[in-house]
Order: sequence, then C-alpha cells, then structure tokens
Amino acid sequence: MFAFFLSSGIFLGWSLGANDASNVFGTAVGSGMIRFRTAAVCCSLFIILGAVISGAGVSHTLGKLGAVNAVAGAFVVAFAAAMSVYLMTMARFPVSTSQAIVGAIVGWNLFSGSPTDVGSLTKIVSTWVLCPVLAALFAIFFYKLVVFLIRHFRIHMFTLDSMTRNGLLLAGIFGSYSLGANNIANVMGVFVQVSPFSDISVFGIFNLSAARQLFLLGGIAIAVGVFTYSKRVMMTVGEGIMELSPVAAFVAVWSHSIVLFLFSSQGLERFLSAHGLPTIPLVPVSSSQAIVGAVIGMGLLKGGRGIRWRTVAGITSGWIVTPVISALISFICLFFMQNIFQQTTYIVQPTIIQEAVVRTEKAGSAVNRRLPESSDPSDPSDQ
Repeated sequence: MFAFFLSSGIFLGWSLGANDASNVFGTAVGSGMIRFRTAAVCCSLFIILGAVISGAGVSHTLGKLGAVNAVAGAFVVAFAAAMSVYLMTMARFPVSTSQAIVGAIVGWNLFSGSPTDVGSLTKIVSTWVLCPVLAALFAIFFYKLVVFLIRHFRIHMFTLDSMTRNGLLLAGIFGSYSLGANNIANVMGVFVQVSPFSDISVFGIFNLSAARQLFLLGGIAIAVGVFTYSKRVMMTVGEGIMELSPVAAFVAVWSHSIVLFLFSSQGLERFLSAHGLPTIPLVPVSSSQAIVGAVIGMGLLKGGRGIRWRTVAGITSGWIVTPVISALISFICLFFMQNIFQQTTYIVQPTIIQEAVVRTEKAGSAVNRRLPESSDPSDPSDQ
C-alpha cells in the first residue's frame, strides 16, 4: 500500500526533473554549447548524488512548516504539488517545486487544523524574493569579472570557446548536485515521517538510512524526468527570456549554482557558526527563480535591452499562482481522500491550547471536590 502512496512523490520527482533540469543546463543547451544528451546524463547523475549524500540538509525546515503524519496525507500533499508543477510545465513555464510543496503543505495544515509555523513560512517565502535578487547580483559581478579577464589576458576565440564549454559543464554539474541536495526534500520530505523503511547496510561499507532510501528513489524519479521531458523547458530558459552568448550562459549557470549551494551546504553552515559568523538558513530555494534572476541580472547590466519582458511576466505570474493552486488542490484532494475514500489523511494530535484546557478542567474539578458543600457564605450554619 505504501508503494501506491509513494507514487505521488515519484510523480513529483519526475515533474521536478522535467522542469528544474532547465535551470542548471538550460542556458548551455539553449546556447548550443552542450548537447542535450550530455547535459541530461550529467544532470541526472549528480542530482542523485546530491540527493543521497546531502539531501537531509533542508528537510528539517519543511518538517517544521507542517509535520504530515499520515501516509495518505503525504500522498495527497505530494500529488497536489506534482499536479501544479505538471500544469506549469505543460505551459512551458519554469516553476518552483519549492513553492508547490509549500503551498500543498499549507493546504494540509488548513484541512487538518494544524498550526502553520509562521517563522518557518516567513523564512521560506523570504527566499522567494532573496533568491533571484542574489542570483542577479552574482551574475552582474561575475559577468563584469569575466569580461575584464577576457580583455585583460586577450584570450583567443577558440581557446575561449573551449574554456566556456568546460566551464558550462562544470557549473552544470555543481548546480545539479546542489539542486539534488536542496530540492529532494520537496519531493520526498513529506514521506520521511511515515516511511516503513528501515536502515540497511550496503556491502558493510556505509549505512543507507530510511530517509536516504527515499531520497534515492526520488533522485531516480528526477533523472527520468530529465531524460523524458526537460528539453522543452530548457529551450524556454535558454532562448525564451533573452538571447545568451556562451559566456553569459556560463555566468548565469555559475551564479545560479552558487545561490543553491549557499542555501544547501551543511558544511558551510557549520563553518560560519564555528567562526561566530551569521549562518545562512538551510531552506529549499527556488532554482527556477535563481536562474531567471541571473539571466535578468545580465540583461539589466546591458540596460535591459534584449529582455523579453512578456516572457518574464508570464514566468513571474506562474510563481505567484503556483503555491495558491497547489494549496487548493491539496485541500480539495484531502477532502475527497478523507470523506469519499475513507483514508486517514492526518492523525489528530492535541495542541498546546487543547492540552491547557484539559489541565484547567481537571484542576477545576479537583478544587470543587475539595470545597465543603456548605461553603455558601449566606448559609446560617456557617455563622
């Protein structure tokens, strides 16, 4: 039965692969510097590695946002997110899986009456604004730096072409690993608490935890999505927003990859904390927003010429609509799953307020039992 419920997470992983692979290799494929098959193989492999090795880094934040505690509920949440991503992918708009899963979890919170952690929600939503801004700033800085280095060292055209191809491949690999590490929690995070898997030892070399087994399945689903449907969206990112030169494509992918790494690396968080520096929260960020922000940043550096603002407006509207659609689908599907199919979509857990009410009622009953029956001050027998 769990295998059936897990199918929605597999579907969500496929949707992420079909959509978000464009964010790490879309500019390279769209600019003609890397063939799609090469991009698909590298992207799939390193997304799986990132998911299995570093996938647990951001799952804690989603767990705080909403602890989905029933397997049928986890199925619906993942299904709602997958459907919203699928619909936007069919429309050829790069959309954020992070936004989709957050909307679906909020829908589950509303249906189950569970409180939404406002702090976690605020932290996640703030990254939806910060992520493209950071990517744009990085892109502007790196583009100026690369142009300066090319002019200063007078790099030959053929040498520059070879360096750019290799740089695009390395940046895409780096971005794929970071994407797997950051976004696998969106795919399988809601199933961690209800997973029936147990830890296993692989050849006695390393331990594969239950969560990592889920992340491995999710990574494979993402890889299938990369191979089967990502090419269309890659061309939208690579050509639809603005015509990109190979050098600009390299800068866009590199800037996007750095932003994902900043919000994914547990090692970086520990390093900053050990040196008393402000840490960057480990939250699932939007890779779509990062790559689009990087492309727009370079466009603004050139005075905004060449940016197809109509495409940008369509993508931005998709970012706004996605979490709303996902929350609505989640709420409606939870209603049908609970009332029509008679499946438990959440397990009622007393909240702090409910527990306080129970304790107060018990305390009041105890006081009443201790009071004498003739405690009325108007009773003459007390005089």
